[in-house]
Amino acid sequence: MNANETIRAGVREWFGLAVLALPTLLVSMDLFVMLLAIPRLSTALHVSSVQQLWIIDMYGFMVAGFLITMGTLGDRIGRRKLLLIGGAAFGAASLLAAFSRSPAMLIAARALLGIAGAAMTPSTLALISTLFQDAKQRATAFGIWAGCFTVGAIIGPLLGGVLLEHFWWGSVFLIGVPAMVLLLIFGPWVLPEFSNPNASKLDLTSVSLSLVAILSTVYGLKELARNGWEVVSALVMVFGLIVGVAFIQRERRLQDPLIDVRLFKNRSFSTTLGSMLLYTTLSGTTMVYVAQHLQMVEALTPLRAGIAMIPGMISATVGFQLAPLLARRIRPAYVIGGGMVLTVIGLFIIAMVSSTHGLIPLVVGFSVASFGGAPLVTLGINLVVGSVPPERSGSAAALAQTSNELGISLGVATLGSLAAVVYRYQLSAHLPASLPQGTMESARESIYGAAAVAAQLPGPEGTPLLDSARAAFTGGVNVIAGLSGVLFFAAALLVLTQLRQVPPVGSIEGGEAGK
Repeated sequence: MNANETIRAGVREWFGLAVLALPTLLVSMDLFVMLLAIPRLSTALHVSSVQQLWIIDMYGFMVAGFLITMGTLGDRIGRRKLLLIGGAAFGAASLLAAFSRSPAMLIAARALLGIAGAAMTPSTLALISTLFQDAKQRATAFGIWAGCFTVGAIIGPLLGGVLLEHFWWGSVFLIGVPAMVLLLIFGPWVLPEFSNPNASKLDLTSVSLSLVAILSTVYGLKELARNGWEVVSALVMVFGLIVGVAFIQRERRLQDPLIDVRLFKNRSFSTTLGSMLLYTTLSGTTMVYVAQHLQMVEALTPLRAGIAMIPGMISATVGFQLAPLLARRIRPAYVIGGGMVLTVIGLFIIAMVSSTHGLIPLVVGFSVASFGGAPLVTLGINLVVGSVPPERSGSAAALAQTSNELGISLGVATLGSLAAVVYRYQLSAHLPASLPQGTMESARESIYGAAAVAAQLPGPEGTPLLDSARAAFTGGVNVIAGLSGVLFFAAALLVLTQLRQVPPVGSIEGGEAGK
């Protein structure tokens, strides 16, 4: 007991966690403030539709592509060093984005922001495992870290809205500058350095293969989700998967690989990582459609839609803090599995939402699902990072974050396509025969197209079309939420059976998190 007390974190370590929260908040806020700023910056910079998509997607592409490389690089050169380099680059790229004078300049700035974000995130997670040696404190710290993402999602739209109301569009990018200044000032003082002294040089071939594999796969998935089935997009995705297989084969042969594929033989590691990927795929896609439902079916403004999602963000934040406390007395498998069952209940509530009285059930379902998923996120990260040797925690953290990026793209491409099929099928049965063929095709394409067509119809003629489109879109949301609930329930059973040997957090039984 006394030995355990000597490794408990003190004020300095908790202050270090507060410093690490800065980049976490910023990475979370970036997407939300970007979406708010798009209309104004598009007008100011004369952005084309294609350039607009690249401005939005470039950040996510770079984060996904560089996470694994940066996680391993931090293990080699030092996690604090890489975090500070990433923070300085993020601040500089924020200034570049804020004062961009052309779409190309802004796209380049967004690419730099993504690379810097990829450098910061795995280093942040790995440094938490270094700061907090006590298992109970470490789980709590991961819960606070995860909560920073939802806090960023809450304050991002609100702060971005205020800035856009009083200043120019570039002001939203300046949010990151003072935060990065604080990171650079206090980081060297409160954050410990950790690197693997026995690591070999970075294998550039592995780096190249991982970048090509992830970027090609994510790009192909996003294009398929956005434009439907296209040969070129499908070929790009398949190419990325083939390169990914080649990457894995190379890693198996290397003595000091970019990713140690042997980690997947660890049952805690592989089960948790797979469950987190599935959670992001299912719940992340459902959240995207919930946000669209609030605006297109419930007819809320973007700000009001953001406010309607705040209860879900708050419930997730509460879950992030509660899960580590419960896991001190209850085995993580039961805390995570029980939470996943709650998420299933929330998804089934969303699956029963109607197009006429859906606001309250939608908010309740989203809140229940978000609360239930919190244990998987916070305890899952603790299991993934805690089940590997300290010198590999950076690459393990990068894998956890990469699964999130891939999960969202995969979910939107697969479940999004399913929702689109349901929408077109249900709407086709209710389209007025008097509509011109071109107009009918626009309405079938998406609910946004149907809303545009309805607005052009004279008098009350557009109301039945818009009502039918809203009902069809809601039908798509119902289907993907119901299917997600079924799949997630199966995943909950897998977690309960595969992770039941993992002892409560901080328990002497079994040592660390189920190694």
